[in-house]
Amino acid sequence: MRNPNQSAASVSETYHQQYAKPEERLQIKQLVNPIAASDAHINAGNDVIQGLTQTPKSLPPHYFYDDRGSELFEQICDLPEYYPTRTEASILRQYAGEIAQITGACELVELGSGSSTKTRLLLDAYEAFDYPLSYLPIDVSAGILESSARQLLLDYPSLQVQGLVSTYEFALKQLIPPQLPTRMIFFLGSTLGNLNPQKCDVFFSQITAALKVGEYFLLGVDLQKSKQLLEAAYNDSQGVTAEFNLNILEHLNQRFNGNFDTQLFKHWAFYNEKLNQIEMHLRSLKTHQVRLEEIDLTVFFETDETIMTEISRKFDLDVIQQELQAKGLKPLKVWTDSKRWFGLLLCQLQPTTFASVAD
Repeated sequence: MRNPNQSAASVSETYHQQYAKPEERLQIKQLVNPIAASDAHINAGNDVIQGLTQTPKSLPPHYFYDDRGSELFEQICDLPEYYPTRTEASILRQYAGEIAQITGACELVELGSGSSTKTRLLLDAYEAFDYPLSYLPIDVSAGILESSARQLLLDYPSLQVQGLVSTYEFALKQLIPPQLPTRMIFFLGSTLGNLNPQKCDVFFSQITAALKVGEYFLLGVDLQKSKQLLEAAYNDSQGVTAEFNLNILEHLNQRFNGNFDTQLFKHWAFYNEKLNQIEMHLRSLKTHQVRLEEIDLTVFFETDETIMTEISRKFDLDVIQQELQAKGLKPLKVWTDSKRWFGLLLCQLQPTTFASVAD
């Protein structure tokens, strides 16, 4: 809830006096990890080397999101087969006002902001309460972060944007105290499903460490449903998801001076019912080798050998609430659509000491 000693009107007045000049409404910082910066030439691409030299091969999904990959993902979100985006948006459209009412005036911190489309539903709700608008998007793609931020500034004249071009992990450690009475970190779009259970546990610890007691975490999760519906969402008829998957190889070519031939790979996505997760792979169509000069890596592929590029776990609402509660993130409200395809959880950090985030 908002600070009882500070009205929304007084917060708004102070805020707008401080940020009256238009040129002060947008700040974008490209964060660099100072620990890794000194030996970046050594560390760059280590995750690629590790993934492509193990059996079975894999790649970290953050390599999807160069500027082209981010554009393709935005297209995926509009596909008829891809239900998560529109389903989550419908929940937000219905309950954003309730979220704003619960939190009061607060800084909005978005992980993986992309085009910030659904963010507008939250901004509209906070604006309707006459709360000041402070938005901190975090994304690895500088291009899409800046373009979406500039559009938001045109559409919301009182909005202040402080964007961070960074990974979630590093950016969460760099957050400074909010200008407003409280803060809400939000992670929408079912992206949590890309993390295996161990990484998910670490991520929740990172969220706990980034928040102060009483601050909020809004989480979107894709729920378990039929295999047919899930597989259709990741094998769209227009082939956009396939292009998105293959673009990870183009990104590696550009970043590490590689010679991946995307014509020699095919998109393959299926639902693993045992683990309740979609798996995306790239299947090699023939025996061949690939060279990545910048990281001095030669990779051999057999016919039908695959690279796992992504998992997308599907959640049980009761289980995910228990996992959040175990980290001190108490679910205050849980909303779903009428078909229970998707869940939105608003949590608040409780005043209990929990284990520190893993290194």
